[in-house]
Amino acid sequence: MLVAVPPARAATPGPSVGTARPSRAEGVIMSDSETGGVTGTPDKDYNLIWFAEACLSNVLRLEQYAQDADRAGDAELADFFRRAQHESHKGAEQSKAMLARRLQG
Repeated sequence: MLVAVPPARAATPGPSVGTARPSRAEGVIMSDSETGGVTGTPDKDYNLIWFAEACLSNVLRLEQYAQDADRAGDAELADFFRRAQHESHKGAEQSKAMLARRLQG
């Protein structure tokens, strides 16, 4: 016996801050408005903090990738990951320095 299943209903959107639009990167929904009132941190500062964390996370991930390549005997790939790791480390250090300057001022 077949049972009729009602069509799924679209979720009712909750309150929004500004007009949301999909970004081109990873399908993330972004807002046209400053959301710092919600987080207590202006978007530009939050973005800088996020960037530092993302770079540091990437440094750790790339270390694992380089070690995997080393274990596999692929020195070229290990070197590639370590160069990328170095660039992520630079990004983290630069963003931390910028954040420190901005928090002091």
